[in-house]
Amino acid sequence: MAARIAVVTFPGTLDDSDALRAVRLSGAEAVPVWHGSDSLDGVDAVILPGGFSYGDYLRCGAIARFAPVMTEIVDAAGKGMPVLGVCNGFQILCEAKLLPGALIRNDVRTFVCRDQRLRVESADTVWTADFTPGQEITIVLKNGEGGYVADAETLRRLEDSDRVVFRYLGDNPNGSLHDIAGITNEAGNVVGLMPHPEHNVEELTSPSVDGRPLFSSVQRYLAALV
Repeated sequence: MAARIAVVTFPGTLDDSDALRAVRLSGAEAVPVWHGSDSLDGVDAVILPGGFSYGDYLRCGAIARFAPVMTEIVDAAGKGMPVLGVCNGFQILCEAKLLPGALIRNDVRTFVCRDQRLRVESADTVWTADFTPGQEITIVLKNGEGGYVADAETLRRLEDSDRVVFRYLGDNPNGSLHDIAGITNEAGNVVGLMPHPEHNVEELTSPSVDGRPLFSSVQRYLAALV
């Protein structure tokens, strides 16, 4: 039976359709979930896609974390359910305290959209097991508030516990501390990243298909649980 992976739509979300398509192309069942739902409909994993959620004028992800579905997601993540946050989804995970730190306005003070080189720092998560540590990949990046920040102690813990998952290569696009492009929680089931892997799954429309392993990794993990 194919894994059932939810993609949550918040008001203003841009990339939910892309994420749903990426899930389907990877062989899983894509399940659209509205932010106002109080149920995850029995899914096996959750993706919070990128976009511009309602309330970003206050602080990115600050309002979205109070959506009814987030209560279910926080509870499920605590019990081990795989959760992936992309771009605005990463911001929401930080605001919901599922991941440490915060995302702030790019240091260049402009919206950045480009194909971004990354290095895979950790394959020891539910979402990155099909990568190789040290692997260099190219993923679409598009953000205006993508600068990852955290206090010195949090950064030290992330580095020392191998919880930095992706790191920017070349010019840092947004001022993220330690060139951090993605991180994970202690259990490795929750991952947030700023680039958009859902845009790198088809050769026809992508400069690479380097986003595919995120979707295959989680399915391999879920299949092993059966």
